[in-house]
Amino acid sequence: MSKLTLLSLSFALAALSAAPVLAGDAKAGEAVFNKCKSCHSITAPDGTAVVKGGKIGPNLYGVIGRQIGTAPDFKYGDGTIKAGADGTKWDEAEIAAYVVDPSKWLEDKTGDTSLKSKMTFKLATGGEDVAAYLASVAPAQ
Repeated sequence: MSKLTLLSLSFALAALSAAPVLAGDAKAGEAVFNKCKSCHSITAPDGTAVVKGGKIGPNLYGVIGRQIGTAPDFKYGDGTIKAGADGTKWDEAEIAAYVVDPSKWLEDKTGDTSLKSKMTFKLATGGEDVAAYLASVAPAQ
């Protein structure tokens, strides 16, 4: 192998390891999202319902890339607001971790053990798939 090939391979491997790669399946996530739609909808800004759902939780249209705790027209709990106060945005990895145990995620994110999530539902499996699905229905970035 030439030095140039080795150097190119090294840069490619470094780039791949820099960002977390999730093995989520958007198609499977669409089915798992049926558990979520009793509380969440996915509604585009023009009012088009991608998924008709409840309004107990925030609208999840465009959640990937949105600052945590900032969906318009939703009153978040103190923990979620605190978790996003530093400008952190939702990505697939954060969503996959959050849905497993929202209150534990808030504790890990903020360091505050007194904070509890308003979302009491825990998704034991399928978090990566739901995250992939939400990314697939997001607006172009």
